[in-house]
Formats: sequence, C-alpha cells, structure tokens
Amino acid sequence: MSSRATPIQGSRPVTPPLPSAGSPHSPESLKLPSCRHRDRSPSPMRGYLVPSPLPTRRNRTCSATARAAEGPVFTGVCKYFSRSKGHGFITPSDGGNDIFVHISDIEGEYVPVEGDEMSYKVCSIPPKHEKIQAVEVTITHLNPGTKHETWAGHVVSS
Repeated sequence: MSSRATPIQGSRPVTPPLPSAGSPHSPESLKLPSCRHRDRSPSPMRGYLVPSPLPTRRNRTCSATARAAEGPVFTGVCKYFSRSKGHGFITPSDGGNDIFVHISDIEGEYVPVEGDEMSYKVCSIPPKHEKIQAVEVTITHLNPGTKHETWAGHVVSS
C-alpha cells in the first residue's frame, strides 16, 4: 500500500478549508503589527545602563529616613534648582560645600528659585555615605522680586 492518497474514481479532489480570519494560523494573524519603523539605532550603552544613583524619597531606606528626621534643622539659600532635571543645590548659611537636593524632598507649594531661604535636614548619600543631601526641605522665605511657580504650574510674583 502506498503512502499517497489516491483519489476515488468519479469524485473531485478535496482541498483543505482556508483558515478563518480569526484563526491563530490565518495569514492575517501571522503578519507583524503595523507600526512606525524606527530609523535610529538603539543606544550602544543600552545593555550597560545602571539605575540612577540619586537617592529619592521613594528609594531611601526607613533607617536613613529615621536618622534624618531625628537630626537638627539647618538653613541655607537656594543656589540652583532645575525642575526639569529634578534637582538643585543649597548653599548652607554656616558655609561649607553646597548640598544636593532632590525634587522629591521638597515640601511646600512653590518650586524653589535662586535666592530662596530654605530649612532642611541632612541625610548621607549611599553607597559610601561620604556626601550628604538635603531632605525635608521647606522654603522659609521667598526671594523678593522674583516670580515663583507653584507645582501646579501657576506663576506668582513675590
């Protein structure tokens, strides 16, 4: 007996039915989704990217937050703050190096601008804990004569 099927005399050959459009094996379902082709190549550093080293309020440990909350309150003046970058620096009133401040650590209604007086506590920055950053930052006095923006985007003159 041969492995080939022989047609029966007097009948016409039977073709398999075409898969329906909803079938997982239909030609339409095997096509890639139509999306815009990206002309640029992926970054060569894509496989080497590391998480951001900037400690934010969200990824700070509970013990670091507790230590900062127990510490003294310092005062200083805003040297620089970029809302788009999400960080800035405070110049301490008692002198010393500028202190880093992350956007997530600023409490209050206004976005800091250069010259605003601020109060803050400090927390060490991992992994070596050699540097410090400002936490629980509040603006105590707005810099007079400058326009201040609220976090909602409204501009207020002071």
